[in-house]
Amino acid sequence: MKVRGLDELLATLIRDVPDFPQPGVVFKDITPLLADHEGFSAVIEALAAPGRDASGAAAVDKVVGMEARGFILAAPVALALGAGFVPVRKSGKLPGPTHAVSYALEYGEATLEVHQDAFEEGDRVLLVDDVLATGGTAQATQKVVEACGAEVIGLSVLMELGFLNGRDVLTGLPLHALTTL
Repeated sequence: MKVRGLDELLATLIRDVPDFPQPGVVFKDITPLLADHEGFSAVIEALAAPGRDASGAAAVDKVVGMEARGFILAAPVALALGAGFVPVRKSGKLPGPTHAVSYALEYGEATLEVHQDAFEEGDRVLLVDDVLATGGTAQATQKVVEACGAEVIGLSVLMELGFLNGRDVLTGLPLHALTTL
C-alpha cells in the first residue's frame, strides 16, 4: 500500500549527511521526518499496513523494534495496530532470561537478545526497522523471535538500501519497504 505523497515526503524529510559516521558513508538522517507530524504520521500508517488484514483489522499480536532507531518507529506502529511492542536489543541490555542470536557483520559479530517471555506461543509478529541494509539484523531478529515460539509474518522498513541486496537473505519473509535507495 502506497500512501499518496509519501515518496515526496520521504525525499524532503530524510536528509543525507555525507561522511558520517566515517568518510565515504552517506548517513540517512530521519530526525527531520520524526519532527514533522504529517510525515511521521504517514510513515507510521504505511509501516503498519503489513500488520493489517484485507479488511484493515490488525492481524498481529506484537510488533518488534530492532535497536535503536527501529524502536522509534515500531512503538507507534504497535499503538496503531493495537498490538504490544517488544524491543530486540544488543547483548547485555535486557534484564532477566533472554534468547540470543549471534550473526556476522562486515567488521565482526553482533548478538541480539529478546526476553524469553516476550511472546505467547503462536503470536503473530511484525518486525519494524528504519533501514534494511545487508539483512543480517533482520534475519537474526526473525530467528530470535521464532526461538520464543512466535511467528514472524513480515518485515516493514522505512528504507531499503537496494544496492546491498539485504532482501536476498530474507528467504520466506515478506518485505515491505516504504522507499528503496
